Amino acid sequence: MSDQSDPLQKLPAYVEETVQAIAELHREHRRNASSIHHVVERSVQFVGRPRFVAFLTVFVILWIAVNVGLARVGAAFDTATFQTLQDLGELLGLYITILILITQRRENELVSHREQLTLELAILGDQKGAKIIQLLEELRRDSPQLLNRTDQQAEEFSVAADPQAVFNAIRECHAEMEAKLDAEELVGPQDESRP
Repeated sequence: MSDQSDPLQKLPAYVEETVQAIAELHREHRRNASSIHHVVERSVQFVGRPRFVAFLTVFVILWIAVNVGLARVGAAFDTATFQTLQDLGELLGLYITILILITQRRENELVSHREQLTLELAILGDQKGAKIIQLLEELRRDSPQLLNRTDQQAEEFSVAADPQAVFNAIRECHAEMEAKLDAEELVGPQDESRP
């Protein structure tokens, strides 16, 4: 029974540490939210449920029914075109849009943290891989049972990539591609049937 209560017990220690680190990232994100952000998130969660659609449908039906009933006695507070109901609907739509944008902005912060963590883990993995290759190459050179030969690819892999150099290469490649696409747009599509 204890194995089912704690799913992390079946995982290796390094995986458990990673899972805990990600959970801590989410807890910290939640702790850093202001009370207004918590209210906004709860509001968006409420609006995003089928229960809200049912509530809104009942509200609109009651609004129309009450106004039709009151119109018979000349006391309707919203005329037959239901302009007030339309205005309320537009206002509700505006508020829901703003709430969703605020929530999305907060979620983007969490996504940014996850991307940073992924990048750091990728760089760390590259460094570990380079160290392993470096140690294997040293072992091959130092072991009398193995032939001593030069492996150019292993030498290249034994050096961890410089993240800034990789970033600069990607940026330059992207700039060149953008310039080429811009030049093609200025020239227009090429007719390949003409010599």
